Amino acid sequence: MADVFVERLSVERELVSDDERGQWPFTIPCVAAIARDGLELRRPVTFLVGENGSGKSTLVEAIAEAAGLDARGGRAGRKYGNQRPMTRLGEVMRLGLTREGAKMRLRARNKRKGYFLRAETLFGLAEVVSGLPGYWPEELSSISHGEGFLAVFQAMFSEPGLYLMDEPEAALSFRSCLELVALMHDLGRGGAQVICATHSPILASTPEADIIEVGDFGLRRVAWADLAITDHWRRYLTDPSAYLRHLIDP
Repeated sequence: MADVFVERLSVERELVSDDERGQWPFTIPCVAAIARDGLELRRPVTFLVGENGSGKSTLVEAIAEAAGLDARGGRAGRKYGNQRPMTRLGEVMRLGLTREGAKMRLRARNKRKGYFLRAETLFGLAEVVSGLPGYWPEELSSISHGEGFLAVFQAMFSEPGLYLMDEPEAALSFRSCLELVALMHDLGRGGAQVICATHSPILASTPEADIIEVGDFGLRRVAWADLAITDHWRRYLTDPSAYLRHLIDP
């Protein structure tokens, strides 16, 4: 087992009734698989990859909630007035902590290290915290979305801790995605743990990362070259018309 803070995800079965198992989110195949068998996290950097609706973002949000991070996004040890109840999956998700993970959990709130970057809520959060001590100095509303994301990465993703991301590629150019790959690789090498939900074959190519594909089949570990998104992007860039002819009338 590599050095990680969270080594296993599971669902506390006693808290989920038989009737509830037939309802969302427990009917999502990847959630059902974790509720049944759990999931080991084997490497410092883990990607959850899948189509829209596959459940990858639902999983990352629940992991964040189970770790005590704000479901809207934000840094470890701090809440931002989020009054929304915890999701049902977040309530029953259990994190199997390593010794280092347990030590992190026992620290004073302001000493915990980590961040949950949720692409869809980042700029709303930034209106509250930009410029405050312990955050990024830039006013994100005055720079591009991509520059804003990079400013957050550079300020908040720098020490050993638990870092969660939900589709961070949303605002990033090709070159910026490569910068994020380098950052995640450095974090993993430097004692941090990263769990990232993504559609991006660029991010999923991060060296030494563990890739878990989610879909109708549940979940499975896949090599980067064997990912469906890698295959589709490779074929599309080779011959866009092979895909577009099914969508665009001649």
